[in-house]
Amino acid sequence: MTVAQPSLVLASASPRRLDLLAQVGVTPDRVDPADIDESPLRDETPRRHALRLAQEKARAVAARSPGDFVLAADTVVAVGRRILPKAETEADVRYCLKLLTGRAHKVLTGVALIGPDGTLSSRVIETRVVFKRLSDSEFESYVASGQWRGKAGGYGVQGVAGGFIVDLQGSYPSVVGLPLYETLCMLEGKGWTRREAAA
Repeated sequence: MTVAQPSLVLASASPRRLDLLAQVGVTPDRVDPADIDESPLRDETPRRHALRLAQEKARAVAARSPGDFVLAADTVVAVGRRILPKAETEADVRYCLKLLTGRAHKVLTGVALIGPDGTLSSRVIETRVVFKRLSDSEFESYVASGQWRGKAGGYGVQGVAGGFIVDLQGSYPSVVGLPLYETLCMLEGKGWTRREAAA
């Protein structure tokens, strides 16, 4: 008699993270977004911010899913030590684009996994991204597109803004929202195994 494996819970409302997991054959048993305050702390570095939010999301959901695997992530776009907002308004995206155009920035994705035994593993994946210098028409066309809404730094690499990127060093899926190689390593390290498909 086989013992049922604990459930895998994704502590995120992001459809992009679900799509990324599906890409490598991982389907969470449940999606349970963590509702936490994502404001940066005073003097918090982008790296610490991404890690803290991923850990807090994982802990919030693990509290209501004891004995399960709980996976959480948070993606932060930063120029130097400056954390760019998750763009919700045109003013937000204009602020982000003015900082991003023609220069390099960092995308930091914190990943946190709590195992059935309650132990926490976490890490931050850093990717360097360089934007081309945007023309006025490219700038305004992108703002009008609305693709920036709800995205860290005001862009998604898998959308129109992908055409602005002249260089990317690191993990492409991490920029989308979840570093797949590192996430799979963490899951396997905690003892998670893929379920066999039903015959």
